[in-house]
Amino acid sequence: MRSTKAIAAIGAAVAIGALSLVGVAGATASPKSSSAHATKQNGGVVRWAEPPGATPNYIFPFDSSAVSSVNNISQLQYLLYRPLYMFGAAQSTSPGLDIGLSLAAAPAFSKGDTVATINMKSYKWSNGEAVNATDVAFFMNMLHAEKANFFSYVPGLFPDNVANVAVASPSKLTFTFTHAFNPGWMTSNEFAQITPMPKAWDIAAAGGAAGSGGCSSGTYATKATDAACVKVWTYLTGQAKNIAGYSANPLWSVVDGPFTIAAAKGGSFLTSGAVTMVPNPAYSGPQKPSISKFEELPFTTDSAQYNALLGGNLDVGYLPTQDITKPTSNALKAGPNNPRLANNFYITPWVLFGYNYAVLKLHSTGDGGAAGKIFSQLYFRQALQSMIDQSKVISNVLKGYGVPTYGPVPVLPKNSYVDSYEQQNPYPYNPAKAKSYLTSHGWNVVPGGTDTCVKPGTGPSECGAGIPKGAKLNFSFAYPTGTLWQLQLVQIEQSAWSSIGIHMTLAPATFDTVIGDYVPPCSSTSACTAEFGWWGGGWEYSPDFYPSGELLFATGAGSNSANYSSPKADALIKATTDTTANLDQYQNYIAQQLPAIWQPNADYEILEVNKSLQGFAPQSSVSTLFPEYWYFVKKS
Repeated sequence: MRSTKAIAAIGAAVAIGALSLVGVAGATASPKSSSAHATKQNGGVVRWAEPPGATPNYIFPFDSSAVSSVNNISQLQYLLYRPLYMFGAAQSTSPGLDIGLSLAAAPAFSKGDTVATINMKSYKWSNGEAVNATDVAFFMNMLHAEKANFFSYVPGLFPDNVANVAVASPSKLTFTFTHAFNPGWMTSNEFAQITPMPKAWDIAAAGGAAGSGGCSSGTYATKATDAACVKVWTYLTGQAKNIAGYSANPLWSVVDGPFTIAAAKGGSFLTSGAVTMVPNPAYSGPQKPSISKFEELPFTTDSAQYNALLGGNLDVGYLPTQDITKPTSNALKAGPNNPRLANNFYITPWVLFGYNYAVLKLHSTGDGGAAGKIFSQLYFRQALQSMIDQSKVISNVLKGYGVPTYGPVPVLPKNSYVDSYEQQNPYPYNPAKAKSYLTSHGWNVVPGGTDTCVKPGTGPSECGAGIPKGAKLNFSFAYPTGTLWQLQLVQIEQSAWSSIGIHMTLAPATFDTVIGDYVPPCSSTSACTAEFGWWGGGWEYSPDFYPSGELLFATGAGSNSANYSSPKADALIKATTDTTANLDQYQNYIAQQLPAIWQPNADYEILEVNKSLQGFAPQSSVSTLFPEYWYFVKKS
């Protein structure tokens, strides 16, 4: 998932650009207590199920592409360390900017949209220090020095497009850009990436005095500041690799979010993925937690998690697809609950604003050196895509709890961005067409066997550049373990592709392993043997909330896992970042070019929630958890 990171737009509170998302609907609201005498309870432990095999494993909110997952960012880091701007309100499916939960007022743009001024609010760190403009500059200085190690880096954009960051006062700073940018895009996709960092983190060695590293106070974009920030980044990332030490490390206890890692004998952040958080008593946001403890619990399989629900060992879990007793006719609305759970839990679908895709490594040296060359041929990608019957998978495997993916802009939830071309599915299921893509380009198709190239060359009816005679369509397909519907999907696709002679050997691994192997790009200068991979959850637009594509498909982008490169795509993306041009030309080109293989997008989770837990639903469409709004009720 953002890997499933894994969305959209600017809220009504901020008039800074022509970005909007309309018609986002989905998860049902928390049911009212059936008793008029139910009363709100203070305290209580909420036990929440992590997705199978997908555990939080990185606490430092400066993420590389290998750890940029929902599990780490919106379901861990955001609870401890608030981003500068919070998108996706609690108890709402709106993905827009929530100024009320943000650390700063909306940015003010001036001088022809080449300057932005940010005024900080009066938030505090848990050590009593103010969350101030220098903390924002700290992040920007580190980003300038270590942009290659930040998952959202796109060459030419943040921070390359920032000429200067100047702290005017403890509560005010200004950004000067290299040229004018779309203010809405800048707020949604660039400023949204910033997580202010406390002065206590500005150290380069254990025991250092807060600020001694020189990264937070340095002048932006100078060699001296970059050198200082590299040392601080090296130290902090080294500390972040020690998962078992999170709960005892004083670095990570300096928080400005509503929660903090619990202090517990034996640790409260385990390498297994089990995490215990407690309210941050110094939290200065608008909603203080009511619950006394929030536990995130790991499971290796969805079946093990289901058994925990049945045993009453969870307050929030999810209904596996194999345990859906009656389907739904609408992915955004709950069907009847499983009778074994219905007495104690209510059901609510969790739909994210994103899409699902599998990655073809375009510079792979697999398949005898030919994999990347084959994947680079559009006709081959068209053949793969035309063998995926998304509607049948959604109906038969997902029981209606899923939406199709036809391109880089989601078709559901309903929104103002997706256009008619993408909604109509450029590559519907068509086995005859899929076979013709191969036979017309020099391949001997062997249904149930393995196709071979019989016409090497670069002509219109030949296999393509760099593909030798006798090359085979024989690849590995990595996928995450632990979720039955994901296994069913890859088996269906494996069988479908085999029917036209594309041989895929399934390679199961944990989510963390697959994302680690397939999210970082391999390139012409850094080749890899990884071939075809899917981590199950796809992508959700966060913390780049406007679906303009620069993070995923721009040349050299940090999350461009396939290392796709197209001058035309780059130009179309640039039009969406620098101007208020709509997304039509960009999304149509990407949908047609298939830089990824589009997969049916399951509801993120079909949530099962303890009927005594209120304030929970609907859940954020950008995957952020808001347990500070949750509370238990008791019938009197």
